Amino acid sequence: MRNDRKDAPAILFLCLGNICRSPLAEGAARAAFAKAGIAATLDSAGTGDWHVGHPPDHRAQAEARRRGTDISGLAARQLVPEDFTRFDLILAADETNLRDALAIRPPDATAELKLMLDLLPGRKGQGVTDPYYGDDGGFAATWDDVSAVADALVAEASSSG
Repeated sequence: MRNDRKDAPAILFLCLGNICRSPLAEGAARAAFAKAGIAATLDSAGTGDWHVGHPPDHRAQAEARRRGTDISGLAARQLVPEDFTRFDLILAADETNLRDALAIRPPDATAELKLMLDLLPGRKGQGVTDPYYGDDGGFAATWDDVSAVADALVAEASSSG
């Protein structure tokens, strides 16, 4: 991850509505960076505006809680052009979110933009499965994916710091 500011990395996690995948990713990253004692600016957003101001889905909150992380205080927000200069790295949950982000990316953007799972060996080009319309088990699988991404981010920050 590029960090021209030479300070804490700034990472934005992006999904469709910012109530499942991206808040789980933000929560997993907050926990992983805190455990490692590494400062980071972490946030999440959605490409759509349907859930702006709402807390994460209750099933996402339950899964995060089960894994020792509280995401109940997060509130959904929509991706804005300023995010492309506020963050070093924007990680999209899937190709649709990546394409939607590229569509609003301003000419002066400085953030790297890639898929979350691109950070994991053997997962490049894959999307994090959206658990919203499935059963509760989907949230566990999503947590496993985003937690692995968080660990990869911490490992990268540790090696570059």
